[in-house]
Amino acid sequence: MKVEVQSKKGLRTVLSVIVDKKTIQNKMDQRLTELQKEVTLKGFRAGKVPPSLIKSQFGKSIYGEVIDKILRETSAKAIQEKKIKIAGQPKIDLKTFGEGKDLNYELQIDLLPEIKLKSFENLKAVDFNVEIENSIIDIKLKELLRQNKQFFDKKESESAKIGDQVVFDYSATVDGNKFEGSEGKGVQLELGKDLFLKGFDQQLVGVKKSDVKILDAVLPANHPKKELSNKKTKFECKILNVKQSKESKLDDNFAKIMGAKNLDELKKLIKSQISSQYLQALNSITKKEILDQIEKNHQLDLPQNLIDQEVSIMTQNLKKEDKEKHKTNNEKIARTRIKLGLILNEIGEKNNLQVSENDVKAEIQKQIKTMPGQEKMVLDYYQKNPNATQSLKSSIYEIKIIDLIKSKIKLQKKTINTKEAEKIISEFNKPNLEKTNIKKTDTPDKNKAKTQKISKK
Repeated sequence: MKVEVQSKKGLRTVLSVIVDKKTIQNKMDQRLTELQKEVTLKGFRAGKVPPSLIKSQFGKSIYGEVIDKILRETSAKAIQEKKIKIAGQPKIDLKTFGEGKDLNYELQIDLLPEIKLKSFENLKAVDFNVEIENSIIDIKLKELLRQNKQFFDKKESESAKIGDQVVFDYSATVDGNKFEGSEGKGVQLELGKDLFLKGFDQQLVGVKKSDVKILDAVLPANHPKKELSNKKTKFECKILNVKQSKESKLDDNFAKIMGAKNLDELKKLIKSQISSQYLQALNSITKKEILDQIEKNHQLDLPQNLIDQEVSIMTQNLKKEDKEKHKTNNEKIARTRIKLGLILNEIGEKNNLQVSENDVKAEIQKQIKTMPGQEKMVLDYYQKNPNATQSLKSSIYEIKIIDLIKSKIKLQKKTINTKEAEKIISEFNKPNLEKTNIKKTDTPDKNKAKTQKISKK
């Protein structure tokens, strides 16, 4: 095989590759010998069909198969020989080929740009720490108490009132006819929340255990079955039980119900959970602050094919007119993503950063701790989805690179309260910033309590 640089312009290199006819013939003979063991023809025993006969009947397809394999092998060797870092799939342009001839082709290659990393010493960023006020923890605790009320059976002679829980079976009809989903068993409603159908709760006020009551309601406008939208419906409800609520007491027992050892630990877990939500948002801002400076400090020529591929991925779900309307901005975003991706990868390679299996396992365990009782589901997800595992590795790799950069720049440590954090996050999410490649960062809802148990992280 002979390889020469035919031309070189910018990030485009064209290699000329010649594979001599003797090499091709040897590959043909080798393939015919292999096929001799596989081909069965009438009048010949298995494995005894002459290669010349196989060639006469299947020669063209065999030659095509051999040439295809030679192209794959020799193009890879040519790229390796010239020590080229390719960007995307090379293009092959056949010049001369055919039985009894040398194979001559050109390999058109888009190169990755050479990256000369700049020093990080002059980069600046703020690394935030958020102090969570006790008042916020108290609000969260009260919300958890409200959401985790205990219900106890009322006496059979006592009727339901707002705040009670009514348990019932129902059978519904529209114009006297049953419909899909017209029956329910063991439905539990806390009266006053109006979570079932509008006005439904109020009609259950006053019912007692074992009562049968006919209720009138209107099915929602967004009902899955269009023909049932806004239909007047009669519900025949058999009351199975009526329960009164008793708000849980904020003590160690309640903390254990929520997955903590005692009340003090529950408070610490809530504080940690809220803090993590804020830090996730603030870390995104710090990361962008760093990446903006890195991008500005590096000038790179980018191969057009990578830009086109990135734009295609970004806009694959958009209509044609939307693609054209935002073409310039999408290309700008694509350039930024590719540029930063190449720079970060170069930083990782230069510093020998790697993601080990232990790193992946540790990250998966971290996810499991935020989803108590769903360990098997999380593990199965990553075992059955190699792409998800690869995505996780990429995320860990990027975190390692960002952490390395943080260790080398002028990083100001700053402790702020939640109001200051919300202001910073709000400023970051202003509409004028949406024109750039920024993913909106959610502001943590310090007042919204989760109903599931809180787990240690």
